Parts: sequence; C-alpha cells; structure tokens
Amino acid sequence: MSSNQIENVLVLQGGGSLGAFACGVFKALANKNIKVDIVAGTSIGGINAAIIAGSVDKEHPERTLEEFWLELAENSVNLTHPILEWLYDKSRVRLVRAAENHLPTTDEVNSLSSTISSILYGNDKFFVPRWRADYALKDPQYFNPSKWTYIYDHSPLVKTLEKYIDYNKLQPDGNPHARLIMTAVNILTSEPLTFDSSRQKITPKHILATSGYPLDNFPWVELEEGVYAWDGALLSNTPFSEVLDASPVIDKRLFLVEYYPRRVDKLPDNLAEVYHRARDIMFSDKSQHQIKMAKVITRYLKYIEELYQIIDKNIDPAKIDKKQLEKIRHTFTKMKRERGAEIRDIIHVTRDEPFPHFYENTDFSVETIRNSIKNGESKTNQILEKKSLINKI
Repeated sequence: MSSNQIENVLVLQGGGSLGAFACGVFKALANKNIKVDIVAGTSIGGINAAIIAGSVDKEHPERTLEEFWLELAENSVNLTHPILEWLYDKSRVRLVRAAENHLPTTDEVNSLSSTISSILYGNDKFFVPRWRADYALKDPQYFNPSKWTYIYDHSPLVKTLEKYIDYNKLQPDGNPHARLIMTAVNILTSEPLTFDSSRQKITPKHILATSGYPLDNFPWVELEEGVYAWDGALLSNTPFSEVLDASPVIDKRLFLVEYYPRRVDKLPDNLAEVYHRARDIMFSDKSQHQIKMAKVITRYLKYIEELYQIIDKNIDPAKIDKKQLEKIRHTFTKMKRERGAEIRDIIHVTRDEPFPHFYENTDFSVETIRNSIKNGESKTNQILEKKSLINKI
C-alpha cells in the first residue's frame, strides 16, 4: 500500500522431522530464483529459518539446508526388533490387503522403527536422552529423575549448526540471505517472544529457545536473567502475525508451508486416528482470521486516503479546523506506518498425507527425509507452475 515494493515472506511451521518438507519448498523457490526477503519460523521451522538466513554458503543457502537435513538423517539410529521384523514380514506379504485388514504397510513399519530409535537413542546431531551413561558425570540430577523437567537434551544441535550458520549474518546490518524472525514463549508470563535479526543479534541460545518444545520433553532456555523460554508453537505454530508486526509497511507475498492439513475428507475410524486428527488441528495454520483482519485494515486505510483526496480537492481549507485536521492526519500516518502493508498474495504449500500416522514427525530415517525433501520441492514446483508465478516474482 505504501509503495510498489513487495516482500516475499516464507513462513515455516514447527513439526519435527516434517521440517524436511520445508527444505524441499525452499529448494524449489531457490531453483526458480525466487528471492525470500523474510523467513519466519518456530520450532523446527525456526531452525530451518536460521539456516536459510545465516547460511555459510553465500550463493546457495538451499544446499546448506539440505546438507543439514541429510546429516540428521544419516545419524539417526535404525533400530531392529523382532516384533518390528514380524510386522515388516506381514506387511510385505499382505501389502495389497493392508487397508482393509488394518495391517501396517512397509513404510509405516519403517517409520515406527525410526521413531522408536529416536525415543530410545535420540540423534547425536540434534538431541540425546539424559539417561545415557555419559550423562552420569555431568548431569547433577542423573540419578534423581523425579526432579527432571525434561528428558532430551537438544544442545548437541548447537555444535551441528556451527557448520551451517554464520551467526555474524544474523544481526542488524549483518547482510543475511533473508531477514530472520523466530518465535518463542515466556514460560512465566505466557507472553510471546519474537527474535528478529534486523533488531538484535541471534545466537544459538535463541535457536534452542524456539525449538524447546516441552511436550517433546525438551528443556526451556534462560535467555536472560528471569526470562525462560519454550517453543513458540505453544502459542502459534504459524508465526504470521509476528511478520506483520515486524514489517508492517511493505506489501507482502506469503508462502505458508503447512505440515498439518486443516481439512480432511472423513472422520477418524479409531482412537489412533482421533489422536492424529486432534494433533493436526492443534498445529494447523490458524492465521485465516489474522489475514482477513489485515485485509480489512488495508481497505479502511485506502478509504481514508481517498477521503483525504476528496477533502483536498473539494473543500475550502479555511472552513476546516486545522488543528483537528492535523491530529487526524497524524493518527492516519501512524496507523499506516504500523498496519499499512497489503497482503498481495498467499501461497499455501501443504504436505500431502495419504497414510497419516501419529509418529510421522519423529521419523528421521534417511529414506523418509529424502522423500520429504523431494515431496516439498515437487509440490512447490506444481503450485508455482499452476499460479504462473515463475515469471512474475
């Protein structure tokens, strides 16, 4: 609204291993030479966003992000268990009849195996359980689990990210690949916390804060004295309003990456599907109302601007109270500065979920991660082609 300029904004949800899908989305955008001006995320979306914005590769941040995900996958533990092997054999023999007999498919068995491996052993490049023997000497509460407030230590992520992120870029005038916005929540006050690379230096501590999801048994992070933070997904898994608040003047084109479908075709058939659908609803994008209100405010501001033009052209200035008019102009200018951005377009890139299962976001196996990246890239390319955006952005 304020100018002809438009920003491309990539908004990334939290979702554990589903974050590999967003890697594919960004890869497709980069390969089509679509520049991302702002990247915002929470939880794994915040990690993805930090790698995109602060990538050590000056020319190809998409390669850096993909290398990170492949390293996580290659360091996942592949658990073999007799029960899982039995399920695998059953599914292989009766794969065609899996749906009607409710037997697990091969992919589901492999996913479950990877999930159990993550639960028992963690991933040395991301998170590790506190019950590991090497924690006995460095964890004061190792032998007192009744006092534990978390189970998995995700500080190994910091060392892993050193290879992928140049933190000097993630600060005001740091020349990042994109402006970085991450979110968290203050545990004691329930207030949102927003980390913005154009206003502060982003550190590993901020990344641990945005990804410290308590229901995944990750710890909180003390950002500063008296400020303790958890994952921003507790408030909103789609950090859209934070983008508008941080950059309220320049018009926007939004790319919203969704892991959890808002709409499905049928009701759940069993308790497992009930829990799965409930989780999808909790983490699905809920920014529709915010987007609607942003568009309403934009229309109102346009109407006020048109009224000003009518007044200037048709009413004698001598007949108007100058002080009152100046006060109105000042209020309008302030509103336009704080809420003047127009949302020009919204592109939803939603992950397909043909065979939903509750543990899909804890599967870090190589095959699953590679497929997620490929699916994200393919889905984005299809959307871009359909909307004929490639030659317009």
